[in-house]
Amino acid sequence: MKDTPITYTVLLARDATDDLQAIYDYIAVNDSPANAEYVVDQIEQTSRSLNTFPERGVYPPELLEMGNKECREVFFKPYRIIYRIQDSTVYIMMIADGRRDLQPMLLRRLLK
Repeated sequence: MKDTPITYTVLLARDATDDLQAIYDYIAVNDSPANAEYVVDQIEQTSRSLNTFPERGVYPPELLEMGNKECREVFFKPYRIIYRIQDSTVYIMMIADGRRDLQPMLLRRLLK
């Protein structure tokens, strides 16, 4: 008999919701609304998939260098979905373009 995996609740922090809107707006203006919708849908799907086995994410190297193992990340390339696990809830803290230097943003948002 297989063990049933624990199901986690996945919630987006206000900052992550703002990130998602900014990603949509940028792609809609610079490419097309259809592509913006596709990217946002894929990011949301990747985020929702954290409801099972959220420990599969890796530690963000910028935080790991500082000894911080509170956050993990998964990817919908090039976007990084950075989250925390608390009890049976996954909190999406940030969604960012991985091509950017994220060190300042990570420090400002996650270590306040």
